[in-house]
Amino acid sequence: MTQASDNHEATRYLEQAIELAVRNVSDGGGPFGALVVTPDGRVHEGTNRVTRDNDPTAHAEVVAIRAAAAAGATFDLSGAVLYTSCEPCPLCLSAALWARIDRVYFAADRHGAAAAGFDDAVFYEYFNGTRPELLPVAQTAIPASDAPFDAWRRNTKRKDY
Repeated sequence: MTQASDNHEATRYLEQAIELAVRNVSDGGGPFGALVVTPDGRVHEGTNRVTRDNDPTAHAEVVAIRAAAAAGATFDLSGAVLYTSCEPCPLCLSAALWARIDRVYFAADRHGAAAAGFDDAVFYEYFNGTRPELLPVAQTAIPASDAPFDAWRRNTKRKDY
């Protein structure tokens, strides 16, 4: 693919993601839409369903990744591309990394989201180590701490990922 065709394709899918986001707002959802396009050319949609489903993880990107994984009966979306109406938050970037998405394109940025009331700057501060008080996390090792990993290593029928 040439650079021009890559840009044309990205623009086309980003426009679709934006249309999903706008429609989702009129349906009572959040202003976010996303598409996962798998290597076979199938398009899997996702919209923000946080308030609709009472699921804080139901971001548009995560919903699209879940749809693509379910449709392909795989957790490995290598070769897929994520197109999203807005810059992915840390949750969505993590989901894309775990899904092995090859590339992400986004339209609006985090500053535009913040201006609309969706400010995730504090999460970036947390992950940068400047706001650890937001969520104290501490290891409490107990004798059985490694038992799940031992069981995993012994399981000859496991599916590695």
